[in-house]
Amino acid sequence: MPTRYYIRLPDPANARGPDPTLAFRAHGAHAFAEELQHALRTDVLFQRWRQALDDPDDADPALGATDPEARVHGHMDDLHVDLEVVTSLPSTVLRQRLDLLAGKHWELRDVAAG
Repeated sequence: MPTRYYIRLPDPANARGPDPTLAFRAHGAHAFAEELQHALRTDVLFQRWRQALDDPDDADPALGATDPEARVHGHMDDLHVDLEVVTSLPSTVLRQRLDLLAGKHWELRDVAAG
């Protein structure tokens, strides 16, 4: 069963992960939503992260899970971006992808049934 996550990027300009090759490139709510949705629907981001590890075989394969039905909607609210994520992926996978994309520059605001 899908879960709905409400995510906030309080300072979108700084919502970049520590590795620029994996981080958000987006500017604007729609672009952030598109990038996150792609990261949840495919394993492209996971594979790039995995290959950057000293020993790619040490990567937990469960973090490579995907949800082809994941949906992300974004909107600008004052100076921050709000993202609504609906996915059946475990929260650990969502958190890992957000950490790669935005670093520590995101907040989980609420969780509800999808």
